[in-house]
Amino acid sequence: AAQGVEAQTLANLYLAMENDLEIIPVINKIDLPSAEPEKVALQIEEDLGLDSEHVQFCSAKNGTGVDGIFEAIVDLLPPPEGDSTAPLQALIFDANYDPFRGTIISVRIINGTLKQGDTIRFMSNNQEYRVEEVGLFQITRAPQKQLSAGQVGYILAGIKTVEDTRPGDTITTAANPAPHPLPGFREVQQVVFSSLYPISTDDYEDLAAALEKLKLNDAALTFEKDSSAALGFGFRCGFLGLLHLEVIQERLEREFDISLILTVPSVQYTFFLSDGTEMQVDNPAHFPNPAHIDRIEEPFIKATILMPEKYMGAVMTLCMDRRGENTSFHYPTPGRIEFQCELPLAEVIYDFYDKLKSITQGYGSFDYEILDYRKSDLVKLDILVNGEVVDAL
Repeated sequence: AAQGVEAQTLANLYLAMENDLEIIPVINKIDLPSAEPEKVALQIEEDLGLDSEHVQFCSAKNGTGVDGIFEAIVDLLPPPEGDSTAPLQALIFDANYDPFRGTIISVRIINGTLKQGDTIRFMSNNQEYRVEEVGLFQITRAPQKQLSAGQVGYILAGIKTVEDTRPGDTITTAANPAPHPLPGFREVQQVVFSSLYPISTDDYEDLAAALEKLKLNDAALTFEKDSSAALGFGFRCGFLGLLHLEVIQERLEREFDISLILTVPSVQYTFFLSDGTEMQVDNPAHFPNPAHIDRIEEPFIKATILMPEKYMGAVMTLCMDRRGENTSFHYPTPGRIEFQCELPLAEVIYDFYDKLKSITQGYGSFDYEILDYRKSDLVKLDILVNGEVVDAL
């Protein structure tokens, strides 16, 4: 209600529109002194083409307007479609670990029915399990006799770790399998890497135990032992992005009371060697001999930046200094620019967002999506202290 439509909102709106989903506009933070909800509602109608008549005004902080959002969901969103008599297709959208029951899989039943005693199959890897319990999410888990098409619920099947389940995967039954999985499944790929070291060497075992516990509920987190002459023993970790890294760091420090040193985040490069082999490297210490390298590719992103018009020049300079290319922009509202630019991910993960917030005085919002890997002209820089090569920090 105070800053209008931001870049992350636009990115998710376009994704919803591409999938022909019904949209309910919700304007939050109407309790702020600087809030202008009517102005933002007009912006939503004029620039995004959404009906302002259906805009919901709320404050998540104090609960104002939440009842209206629930009513709008019931009134405006179409009921789920699906055929309960068809072979089972259940979409996994989350999973978490219970120390007593194993992995709890959160699913939406697209087609078919699922009941206790059925043998289920994950269509991405063909692993099979026997269903111990199905149910709905209420204040607590509510066991049911079966789940049918259109319902959202959970499955317990004695699955030992969250790693055995993959969000986006399709579950079917072994007895009457679906002919094909639901579209859209992609293997999780870590794109940001950083090494974590405990400030106190006495905390190393505690850090190892903490990472193991976090991984029980976060299959996207990867880690392996690492060591540094300067920092001692730690772990090299892979993350889905900067936000994932920040969440893991905060949880380690807050929930497990471990003080950490993080190395500068890096990305994974693909090296094509002159003998025809290909290798993935995320740590400068493991870069191959330059004489054997044919070419190097690095990940690129498409950045979307929404900002007041007066900051356009400074933001464009920032992007060009970070090897930006293929820029474009348009005016979603008078005085505001939506600027898009393709950038190497390595140029974004360190301090790009802080620089952006600084030069836009906090009024710039930023979102990005991974595009592809592209050939780049890169070299490894060794830094010597007193004639000795030191580790990257």
